[in-house]
Formats: sequence, C-alpha cells, structure tokens
Amino acid sequence: MCTSISASQWGSPTASRRALLIHGLTGSSNSWEGVAQLLVVEGFFVVAPNLLGHAWRRGTDYRVSTLAEDLRPYMGTSYDVIVGHSLGGAVTLSLLPFLPTTKETTIVLVDPVLEPTEEASEIARDMIMEVTNVRPAEEHMAEHPTWSRRACILRALGASMCDRTAVEEIFRQNTPWSFSRLFKNIPPNVKITVLASDPEFGAICLLEHIPRDVERLNARVLPGIGHCIQAECPEAIMDAIPLPRAKL
Repeated sequence: MCTSISASQWGSPTASRRALLIHGLTGSSNSWEGVAQLLVVEGFFVVAPNLLGHAWRRGTDYRVSTLAEDLRPYMGTSYDVIVGHSLGGAVTLSLLPFLPTTKETTIVLVDPVLEPTEEASEIARDMIMEVTNVRPAEEHMAEHPTWSRRACILRALGASMCDRTAVEEIFRQNTPWSFSRLFKNIPPNVKITVLASDPEFGAICLLEHIPRDVERLNARVLPGIGHCIQAECPEAIMDAIPLPRAKL
C-alpha cells in the first residue's frame, strides 16, 4: 500500500482494471485495506481518496456536493469499479454526472446514508463522540468480534485523524439529508448494487429508500451483517462485482 496526504493506493498502476473506493464518515482511505487487497489479487489497481474533514484534511464547506467536487480530479480516469460506504455512498451518487461515458462501470454502495432514520441519527451522535474521545482498537475488537485486528486499528486511526467540527458541519450543512433522488441520474454505462446491512444489526440504509423503478439498479440486504460491511464481510462486496476474475 502507498499512502499520500490525499489518498491510498494498492497494486500496480499498470494493472488492466481500476477501482475507486470512497470511505464513510470518520473513516479514512486506510479503512479499505481489506477490500483493496482482495481487489489487487483480482488484478486491480486501487485508489482510495480521503474525504474533506478526514485524515487531517480540513475545509469549511462540507456539503456532500462539495465533497464530491473535491474528488473531481480522480474522475479523469475510467474505473471498472467504484465502491462507496455510508457517507461515501452519497458522495459516489453525487459523482455520477462526472463519470466517463466510454466505459462500463460497476458501482457498489455499502449501506449508504440516503435518507434520515432514527438509526442514522443515533450513529451521528456516536460518531461525534468517537472523534471527541477516540477509543483504542481493543475496544473496537471487543464490540465487533468478527472484525480483524487490522480493521479495528484502522477504525481507531480514522477517528483520530477526523475533525469533530467537520463531522458536525457535515450534518448541519446537509439538512435535510436526502439523496435517494440521485438514483434517477444513473448513466446508461453504469450499474449500481446497493448492499444494505441487516436492520437488526444497525443498518442505516433501508430498502424503502431505494427506488424500485430505476433500470440498472439492484439492492439486497445482508442478513446478520452490521453497518461496516467492508470490515465485517469484505467478501460480500467482492461478490457484488460482476467482472471476470483473474486466474491465480
């Protein structure tokens, strides 16, 4: 893995396939380590940028449209796969108008925050507390026994590099929070799969938030899986990528 102030990269830049991974609130590019390594094995070059307000990056305008605009420089490359988690899912949808139209692209939204829910409000309060009083990896391991130690360490690292003011402003500047409408803008060369967590395990994305009459859009719930699917079950994300797999 290669890390810069704005992004992390995995794999060879000469790889024939490319993936862009967009992290969620209080996360960082490093949080994609597990998924990125699986993609590299499948022949991808992987790039994961750090959103504004995260990984020591600071700003004043934290509208989701601005977070997406900040990533516009990455849109000069055609991607086979784009994955967005939580807040990163809303950012990914905001990037749809800027995707190149010359390449088939698979988008996977990982429990994206699309509409306000009681669960989302509770998680928002938890995240503000998380960046105020950063918990050690051991506490994350005790709370999430199915996560790897690496995932827990990277979760704690992301919170330690996140700005509390940015977290508060992301919610304040995006009120009312509503992004389901962006599904209406799916380009003809793009297919989207939404992976929703189990409502019994803290899901933020509910199937009722996803339009049923949009072509090239599919959604499913992952039973028994919580909000951070990339930490708990990265294989589910890989299974949602309908591309030929490289032979080992």
